[in-house]
Amino acid sequence: MSSGCPPQSPAVAKTEVAVEGECPLLAATFAYWDNILGPRVRHMWSPRGEQPMSLSDGEVTFLANHTLNGEILRNAECGAVDVKFFVLAEKGVIIVSLIFDGELKGDKNTCALSVILPQTELAFYLPLHAACVERLTHGIRKGRIWMQKGYNIISVLSLEIAPIMELLASMKSHCVPEEIDIRDTVLNDDDIGDSCHEGFLHKAISSHLQTCGCSIVVGSNPEKVNKIVRTLCLFLTPAERKCSRLCRASSSFKYDTGLFVQGLLKDSTGSFVLPFRQVLYAPYPTTHIDVDINTVKQMPPCHEHTFNQRRYMRSELNTLWKTDSEDDIPPETVIHTDETFTPDLNIFQDVLHTDTLAAASFLQVFLLKPGLALRSSYLAQFLLLLHRKALTLLKYIEDETQKGKKPFRALRNLKADLDLKAEGDLNIVMAMAEKLRAGLHSFVFGKPFYTSVQERDVLMSF
Repeated sequence: MSSGCPPQSPAVAKTEVAVEGECPLLAATFAYWDNILGPRVRHMWSPRGEQPMSLSDGEVTFLANHTLNGEILRNAECGAVDVKFFVLAEKGVIIVSLIFDGELKGDKNTCALSVILPQTELAFYLPLHAACVERLTHGIRKGRIWMQKGYNIISVLSLEIAPIMELLASMKSHCVPEEIDIRDTVLNDDDIGDSCHEGFLHKAISSHLQTCGCSIVVGSNPEKVNKIVRTLCLFLTPAERKCSRLCRASSSFKYDTGLFVQGLLKDSTGSFVLPFRQVLYAPYPTTHIDVDINTVKQMPPCHEHTFNQRRYMRSELNTLWKTDSEDDIPPETVIHTDETFTPDLNIFQDVLHTDTLAAASFLQVFLLKPGLALRSSYLAQFLLLLHRKALTLLKYIEDETQKGKKPFRALRNLKADLDLKAEGDLNIVMAMAEKLRAGLHSFVFGKPFYTSVQERDVLMSF
């Protein structure tokens, strides 16, 4: 090598992640901008086992150039995380990069956490994009604290990268199909009382709609669990179904944040422990359905869920900032450091509000002959009705508040004018509208709820 050539960069440090099944993810990388050598890949994670294609160190460095070139003059707010999506047809890959600022070796650097997939997996990945980005973003929040304290960010990022690889592998093999045959659901039975209790199924569907279509179905029989999962997925859009997962007959999957419906198997003792932190960090509240004992529980509505989620998230980051060692906080430790906020570990409550919308639809479905396409068509019309009601509700609130310029004070009139007098009906339509316009619950109910929480805390202090 001639003396005029630049020195070779060190080999990329690698971690192989053991994943059961085929993982569509090629690799995940953590790279940063070096003021002397340019883009540098500090660490790479890859799934262990057979992959459709592999990446060499040179190709990984080439892809890092695409993610970090042009970011040297990045001007963003402190703590901001920019998400960029690259499709490199010449390399046959797609790259999802999260760009952020952090401190390495005492200097401020522009960093990128990226996941790389084959271009052929684009349609598979897109429905899961929001869930993956949200989980990686929170991992970056914790990682930036670790970098500020001079700790190893790789250990923190590994706690999120490995579960995402497991999630993608499980979705590859057990994802709910976009089109569901109603014959594989409970809604095709002649007599609902034989295979599933009528009151239980109606409550499950009603709560499922009230929690924005997010549900956990647990049980000991995988066939029964999957039948209920498919039934609930009939009330989702095709894209949301592709972000739902059937249970695995051989062993249970872990609970994963960000899925709409997921089936989970109980262990040999007949129990399944849900991770508090993961459930609380879900984007929407969730319904918990136990098909063994026919119980239905649900989390508080969106505005309360978001309120608890944000306070717990701040408490978690605050606790990480106060640590004196990298090993002080295990990943699933429940945080209690904020004296003004003690998380309620029993976050699932009884379904308190009945409805007429789902009840009427539920009864009319079984008046139609099974085995025909009529029931599927009827359910499609029911979802269209809910969508129209949600759009009408949004327009009503826009007009009453002059598109958000004034607070909303006409809830009683809204319930009367839109025929949503039953609390369950209002909850269902509000949940549908929340998915169309994020933050609607907080806009309508947020201030009174926040005030009531403050009052409760004051009263408890006496």
